[in-house]
Amino acid sequence: MRAIDATPDRDSVPAVVARLTDGEPLDRRTRAGLVGRLAVLLATSGRRLVDTVVEVAPHIPIRDRETLRRHHGSLTDDQIAAQLVATAARATAAIGAAGGVLSTVEIAAPPAFLSAPVQVAAETLAVVAIEVKLIAELHELYGRGVAGTPATRGSAYLGAWARRRGLDPFADGPGLSGMLGGAARAQLRQRLLRRAGRNATSVIPFLAGAVAGAALNRRETMRLGERILADVRRRH
Repeated sequence: MRAIDATPDRDSVPAVVARLTDGEPLDRRTRAGLVGRLAVLLATSGRRLVDTVVEVAPHIPIRDRETLRRHHGSLTDDQIAAQLVATAARATAAIGAAGGVLSTVEIAAPPAFLSAPVQVAAETLAVVAIEVKLIAELHELYGRGVAGTPATRGSAYLGAWARRRGLDPFADGPGLSGMLGGAARAQLRQRLLRRAGRNATSVIPFLAGAVAGAALNRRETMRLGERILADVRRRH
């Protein structure tokens, strides 16, 4: 496992996101509770989503090539990659379904904190974290992992998420300075706004919201994973 930034407080946004992305199986209500907790933390922090995503990126647990191969037995790299994409798509689909659950059941939080905009922001943050993890592990699997501090690596993979392209080791800089300002940050902001707009379907009441959110997230993550995988293979 690649080193992660210093362990955050258990009740912080990075800690909740890490639990949603660490690969441990979660039942539907637990997952919905974690997304609900994210909504509370986002509502009380008053921070913009783009700032929160940048803060969270270094804390996402990323497996290196050795760990990935150990976890997948005798599978080839291409077979492992296909499983990573499929697993990430299932995870984001489950987050979309959790958003639907939040619209129909009461989570242990004041109702005002579960307003539609905050719920959409929480779901978007969770989905972005899962997709950034996927991008990072595809790069690790094919020997294209980013070196440096957790902040540098997190920013580089977040930049790849915003651009919807794999990292080019001959063209991409370390990422950190670019993600803190300028065109790269504006690109990230626009990408987050578009993703949040799509995630708004999950707040439709009752089962329809869960079904719509799950289907949309699965489709978007599969599309992203396949595009990143094509880039990484081409540069492998």
